[in-house]
Amino acid sequence: MNKLQAKLTELKTNNKKALVAYLVAGDPDLDSTLELMHLFVKSGVDIIEIGVPFTDPIAEGPIIQKAHDRALKLNISLDLIIDMVVEFRKTDSETPIVLMGYLNTFISYSKLLNSSDELGVDAILVVDIPGELKLTNYGITNSNIDTISLISPTTSNERIKQITQNSSGFIYYVNLRGVTGSSNLDVNEIEKNINKIRQYTDIPTLAGFGIKSPEDAKILAKSADGVIVGSSIVEMIDSAKTTKDFSEIENYLKDLHKAIN
Repeated sequence: MNKLQAKLTELKTNNKKALVAYLVAGDPDLDSTLELMHLFVKSGVDIIEIGVPFTDPIAEGPIIQKAHDRALKLNISLDLIIDMVVEFRKTDSETPIVLMGYLNTFISYSKLLNSSDELGVDAILVVDIPGELKLTNYGITNSNIDTISLISPTTSNERIKQITQNSSGFIYYVNLRGVTGSSNLDVNEIEKNINKIRQYTDIPTLAGFGIKSPEDAKILAKSADGVIVGSSIVEMIDSAKTTKDFSEIENYLKDLHKAIN
């Protein structure tokens, strides 16, 4: 059982919901990303999701797309991100870390990913591969790394069954028919679809996309095993890039943590 599985098991045992916070590595710079990772943990975040910058992040809305662009202008690469994770692990050996990114990047660094659990990575979420396929199909063979898959409101029952069979760590339920940062959550549909997923797997199901407020998080945590928040945080990071005063983010995360538990 790796750190991600252990954390989710611990939360379930204590009847708690997981708070996952997302940021783009290198936005506004890697030193700030490292600082923010520690701030996340201090503020009640259970799992850190690190966005790996990519030239065409098709699942992302404009806020996160711009963050990818800013990071790429600084030549942020996966090997630099892994070095940052290693630095983080010098003082935090417990908080699970998920890398979220796109297939071309992960294929290019498959050798690094095949030893990345030793460097502090616990899971990978590859946005642009069909969930029926396994990472081993692409040369990523590290069995110690969890494979997180996306399931959306339009995923058929047959595909849900196939996707859950290939997944570990948790299922990422996409709340919306759209990209990150959208709104208009259909709570009834979300609850129905999460219950459908649970017919096929005991793996925790966490809900992401479109969560902006503690109120959103509270409502979704009634159905899901946790919530994933990204665009709102990335927007706050950008707003504070000059002053490096991230206190607004700290307060926001504390409010989210309180809302879901």
